Amino acid sequence: MDTPITWLAWTGVHASPWKLVGWLGALMFSGRWFVQLIASKRYGKPVVPRAFWYMSIVGSLMTLSYFVFGKNDSVGILQNLFPAFTALYSLYLDIQHRGWKRDRATH
Repeated sequence: MDTPITWLAWTGVHASPWKLVGWLGALMFSGRWFVQLIASKRYGKPVVPRAFWYMSIVGSLMTLSYFVFGKNDSVGILQNLFPAFTALYSLYLDIQHRGWKRDRATH
């Protein structure tokens, strides 16, 4: 997974499959704010939808795997390890509080 992807060479982008995992994780982690913005706009008040926590977990784990297996960078590992646990705990609390059918509950 560390070998460069040859079909990207014409673009001038030098990326390995691990780098693609890292990019997708960063996009997922950043995209969660758009989900939160749309939900808050819809309800007219600050709302954190469950998708926010799922995107946080997936994005953190993807970028964490990039830093562990692809780049082996301790700063990136520490930077992405804590948000994954925080998002898992927040998702657990959300499920405990609202149950599995949260979207049908009132915000």
